[in-house]
Amino acid sequence: MEPDSQASEAHHQTPFKKVELGIEALFGGEKHSHAHVGHVCDQLHPEYLTNRYHSFAPETTGDAKWFVDGCSYFYAVSQALERAQESICILDWWLSPELYLRRPPSNNAQYRLDAMLKAAAERGVTVNIIIYKEVEAALTLDSAASEIVLAVKDASPLTVLQHTKKALEALHPNIHVFRHPDHVPTGYDLKSEFKKAFSDLTHFDLAKASHAAVKAIYGVTDDIVLYWAHHEKLLIIDNNICFMGGLDLCFGRWDTNSHPIADAHPGDLDAIIFPGQDYNNARIFDFSGVGNWNQNKLDRTKSSRMGWSDVALCMTGSITNNLVDHFVDRWNYIFESKYGAKDGGKYKLMDTPDTIEAIGQTVHQAVGSLRKRFTRGLRGLGRRKTSAKEDRLNIQLTRRYGYYITLQRPQLLIKISCTRWSSGHRTEHSIANAYVDAILKAQHFIYIENQFFITATSKKQHPVVNKIGAAIVQRIRSAHKNNERFKIWVVMPAVPAFAGDLKANEALGTRAIMKYQYNSISRGGNSIIERLQQAGIEDPSEYISFYNLRNFDRINTSATMEAAEIEAGVGYEEARKEHDDQVGAGRFPQGEGTGGTTDSYKKYQEKAQTVADKTKDSIVAAYMDGRNELSDFVWDGPEDAEMDAFVSEELYVHTKLLIADDRLVLCGSANLNDRSQLGTHDSEIAVVIENGPQVSSTMNGKPYQASKFASSLRREIFRKHLGLLPHQDPQKPNANWYPITDSFNEYDWGSPADILVRDPLHPNFSNLWRGTAKSNTEIFRKAFHPVPDDNVRTWEDYDEFFTKHFKTLADVKKKEHHASKNDTPKTDDAGAETVHVGTLEENSELHEVQKEVRAQEEAQVPQDIAEIDEKLEDQKKNSKEESKQPEKVEYGHVVRSEFPGGIKELRKWLGRVRGSLVEMPLDFLVDVSDIAKTGLTLNSLTEEIYT
Repeated sequence: MEPDSQASEAHHQTPFKKVELGIEALFGGEKHSHAHVGHVCDQLHPEYLTNRYHSFAPETTGDAKWFVDGCSYFYAVSQALERAQESICILDWWLSPELYLRRPPSNNAQYRLDAMLKAAAERGVTVNIIIYKEVEAALTLDSAASEIVLAVKDASPLTVLQHTKKALEALHPNIHVFRHPDHVPTGYDLKSEFKKAFSDLTHFDLAKASHAAVKAIYGVTDDIVLYWAHHEKLLIIDNNICFMGGLDLCFGRWDTNSHPIADAHPGDLDAIIFPGQDYNNARIFDFSGVGNWNQNKLDRTKSSRMGWSDVALCMTGSITNNLVDHFVDRWNYIFESKYGAKDGGKYKLMDTPDTIEAIGQTVHQAVGSLRKRFTRGLRGLGRRKTSAKEDRLNIQLTRRYGYYITLQRPQLLIKISCTRWSSGHRTEHSIANAYVDAILKAQHFIYIENQFFITATSKKQHPVVNKIGAAIVQRIRSAHKNNERFKIWVVMPAVPAFAGDLKANEALGTRAIMKYQYNSISRGGNSIIERLQQAGIEDPSEYISFYNLRNFDRINTSATMEAAEIEAGVGYEEARKEHDDQVGAGRFPQGEGTGGTTDSYKKYQEKAQTVADKTKDSIVAAYMDGRNELSDFVWDGPEDAEMDAFVSEELYVHTKLLIADDRLVLCGSANLNDRSQLGTHDSEIAVVIENGPQVSSTMNGKPYQASKFASSLRREIFRKHLGLLPHQDPQKPNANWYPITDSFNEYDWGSPADILVRDPLHPNFSNLWRGTAKSNTEIFRKAFHPVPDDNVRTWEDYDEFFTKHFKTLADVKKKEHHASKNDTPKTDDAGAETVHVGTLEENSELHEVQKEVRAQEEAQVPQDIAEIDEKLEDQKKNSKEESKQPEKVEYGHVVRSEFPGGIKELRKWLGRVRGSLVEMPLDFLVDVSDIAKTGLTLNSLTEEIYT
């Protein structure tokens, strides 16, 4: 590691770091050096030195089951909730009470989350929920200017997570919801002295700042959630079975592993899979103001949703002890710091099951009111007794799945990121330690799938601190030196944090993240690829490569929709909104604004049943392994309409996963960035799973013993990305949809598709992986012109490749501006409108010149006629040039000019897509000196937020 001078450290010390030092002073101080390559933190964790990765939890055993994407995961969650008898504990970043755990919603009302929690509470189950409390700010926006008046209040307007707490606690007295932390502007829930610490950081008058700058500071920008948060996702039921990973119990997460992005059902509204807020695509431009909530939603007859790729786990066994300890510890910390004196006995402290009893009633009485502190002090020591029910379960599993379950269970270890603000404990970054350790010890390969990739190879990459990148460089250099076959694949989103037009000012937060990611990967002088090149590795792609995911679909706006609308006398979207409100999944809090009526829904649904519907509502099966070709999917309607119906979007990678050597899995809520890895920022939870039952495999062409769990998960994911899995029907569950207490993962070992991905280091697999990504990239580039793209190296390239073809926010604003300048039409004495020459171009610059001429004539002001004629001719010429430009289409639709052969040519191209894997464009805007320039929104005050 490279030494940096103390002067340099002081120079780069951000205001956030100063605030953190102030926090440490308030709590008595804590020296900590965050993430490292090595064990330089040993002396700072004396209580956890015997625990691997310096985790609070000791290594244990248990059984684990993986779920790829939300459809199967939420189905398993619904089964476990349905069986809950004693307790339900939930940790979430966001929780949506109206979330349907099974689809379609029309025939699964009992599986809506709030309904399931209420039913459990009525059975006597205690439900304790902890959710992140977002920054609350009351904003008064002036549409005529970019300034705001901002006031942080104790009683702010009702927010989404306030709704969560109020809605759930109103269902039953057994349901208790904590929201944490209570925010001062920085987001910490601390003492009054800390509030002054933030005010001392103010560099400018907030009243005069742009609204974007102020919103960035307070954590409410349009395209990214800012400042530190509780980011864990954990569900524990009856202290016996637990679920964790990347999936919150909230809108936007449910998806199948084939990821349909179209959900129009003109022949049957009850077939809708993604109601209300679940049909989400934050990359679609928000054309209206924040006050016009009912105009901000997607028109699903025109715009696609964005698919959600994720991985989650279900576990049981001794591992549950540690997770129960963790939840109780967090609950009691929040109770003491916030709710103990605030709510007059409404909430209670929690005990780790059997822990107090295990150490004796006498101690319990002596501890008295300090019971919580005592329990929290037993982290990793007090253990839960095995219940009779768990004993019976172990016997059943042993009988069903064999003797190996008791002797060859995987080793499991919980890891967390936490610090004083989030947990009341000293900083722990055992997740980062595990990442570094897994990378350095990997012998053959590493697969990383993560929502972010922001890391450093040295201290020169300020403000990024975590050194996972340094570990990657070190391991690859070692492989190169020893002539080892070693490979790292990274799959991540094409665009992080959701943006529409990347050139827009509103996308600065997104561009800032992209900047830090490119500087981590391939730019800036100290990136991973540059450090490898500096070490003499001419082609780093032989060792590490980066990929994104993208897919396409076709919106069913065929003749069926028009016929049903005519028959019913009701528009599809009007009827669809009533359907969504009927199932109770409309946009919070007003729903879809239908007022609870169902007349339009009933009229449309009745008439739709009489209309023949030959067109499939989604065609994602065409690029999965179901032996369906795109040509098999007919279209009932004009060819032009079909071309307009094809849509594409990035498949958003939200996974937080590392797989090494088909023997180790690291999975949880933690992103690969400073926010998740350092411990002092977002709170996180993850688990390392290794060993356990093995399977005979091959690695680099040689016989190899792999972990069944790790290998099957990696192969399942690879097959999904390559289009080697069948389309997933949400109404046809299989063994992989059930909790671990019902069955282990089933996998088709030795099938033709499995053999293709069995050996990740075999040349045949490399050709398949790279070839699929390259082919898909070229097809999407031609058909949809998505950005980022390697051919877009400058902003001028961006305009030519993207802006020229798609309607953007700038186009809408320009249209609104021209419309606002139009005069009220003149009328004659009879009231008829008087039409002047040129009014057909009333939104064009030509019309403005014509108005000027008329004004001059009416005022009888002498003017050089030749000059006016020349100006008119110039404007006409410009108008003709504009008319030659290709007609702009909605974002995500097909660029028609690329397909002179029409729909047949388009179908031929899209028919070659397999899976969703595409190359990551590392040359996107590479010739732009700074894609996220420093300003009021991105500066020394805010830069750490984006890392």
